[in-house]
Amino acid sequence: MEQEVDYVIVGAGSAGCVLANRLSFDPRNSVVLLEAGGPDTNPWIHVPVGYFKTMHNPELDWCYRTEPDPNVAGRRIDWPRGKVLGGSSSLNGLLYVRGQRQDYDRWAELGNRGWSYAHVLPYFKKSEDQERGADAYHGVGGPLKVSDLRLRRPIADHFIAAAQEIGIPANADYNGASQEGVGYYQQTAYKGLRWSTAKGFLKPARMRANLQVVTRAQVCRIVFEGRTAVGVEYIQGGERKIVRARAEVILASGAIGSPQILQHSGIGPAPLLQRVGVPVRLDQPGVGRNLQDHLQVRLVFRTRERTLNDEVNNPLRKAWIGMQYALWRTGPLTLAASQVAIFTRSRPDVDRPDIQFHMQPLSADKPGEGAHRFSAFTSSVCQLRPFSRGHVEIRSADPLQYPAIHANYLSDERDHPVVIGGIRVARRIAAAPSLASRIVSEFTPGAQYQSDAELLEAARQYSQSIYHPACTCKMGNDPLAVVDERLRVRGIARLRVVDASIMPELVSGNTNAPVIMIAEKAADMIIEDGRSRPVSAAVPVAAGV
Repeated sequence: MEQEVDYVIVGAGSAGCVLANRLSFDPRNSVVLLEAGGPDTNPWIHVPVGYFKTMHNPELDWCYRTEPDPNVAGRRIDWPRGKVLGGSSSLNGLLYVRGQRQDYDRWAELGNRGWSYAHVLPYFKKSEDQERGADAYHGVGGPLKVSDLRLRRPIADHFIAAAQEIGIPANADYNGASQEGVGYYQQTAYKGLRWSTAKGFLKPARMRANLQVVTRAQVCRIVFEGRTAVGVEYIQGGERKIVRARAEVILASGAIGSPQILQHSGIGPAPLLQRVGVPVRLDQPGVGRNLQDHLQVRLVFRTRERTLNDEVNNPLRKAWIGMQYALWRTGPLTLAASQVAIFTRSRPDVDRPDIQFHMQPLSADKPGEGAHRFSAFTSSVCQLRPFSRGHVEIRSADPLQYPAIHANYLSDERDHPVVIGGIRVARRIAAAPSLASRIVSEFTPGAQYQSDAELLEAARQYSQSIYHPACTCKMGNDPLAVVDERLRVRGIARLRVVDASIMPELVSGNTNAPVIMIAEKAADMIIEDGRSRPVSAAVPVAAGV
């Protein structure tokens, strides 16, 4: 079975939904959006705290795990990734974080013209509908709702005060003039409901006759004529189908899915492809390399003061939590992944913030698991710009087999002092007057870890991913660059990658907002490039599935 349209987008996640909206705005463009997962009908997707229910659910989550990593005590680390309309924007912690001005200026310095902060800021603003209103850094009227938290707890206020007591400045808008400081997170939510890209971008566009959304369609490979991408092959309901693209094929499958599809299509490191039996179409050693992620060390402090742990473990209070949400869309069910943000320096001699805190007024053994049965809060710290690099590689010629993910956390020794320094900053905050009298003890990793060597060992034992994999199809012009500055796959015509994988270096913060920006900018480039080609007749595509 075959059909033909102008644009085929692979992946209806944070980037794919944006692209589908923007490319289908012109009724002369026919667009098919393929998603391996299903529709976003699970009610827990739309409740902000629902990530506790949706992560690790194989109906909604790819449930990836890394290979055993000797640098983190041989552990395999969970890597949730959205497998549903909206992708990871339907499962994530809702935090709206753009990163630092210097991140994007660095991208431009690496040879990627048009990606400096001055160039990308308008695209952040274009997407945004900021609850606080418009200013030099924020927009209103865009498809993406951005709001302040609807939950406050005293322990979070004490944490903010403690951070200021050790010299971290207050900052009410880390997405504004400067990222550095402490304050409450902004979130992608509206009136107590999650605002994914499926809701903000895809839902308004689905009524368009020129857009078809196909769910439960897993792409196996790209279809080529020579070195020109002309479509994709996918499996739906056990049947193999092909959709051809007159203009472009656009991969928006994320830092794991996009390199996986490229490799299965014969674009990747030739030795790998030959080893697994995939015919080499283009020897591109950078596909799947340069993998970067934020590794968090989660410190848990037992408290004398009650926290959310006490509320969720008490049947009566738990019932009240449900009532608050049902009646007013407020209370703990509106909780984003964290309440308090800190962007600061691991050591005084660092020139800009290199660590980030996610403070939660509750605690668990790891994200997505039940709260501890005692009063406590979590002070999670991650290194913003890790030096360690991993890679993603397919295991066989079977496109349905998961690839191997080698994270290689802490493999570069330059990361060690940053991680150690982050733990020490967390302890300094806990020892500040506003918190010290409220803390009983450090539960995790524990006061027995004191020396640099012991703290590094604690990081190896007690760390988790914060779920920001990126950079596996990096943008640039060096030998490992997979796409150029317009996100076109080097050496292949009519094929682009638009997702977190194109980042040359990981941004200093959460990745969802930057991915949406990347898709907004890519859509403009695709539309601009498309003006030079003949436009197909305005024929409606088949009804969505």
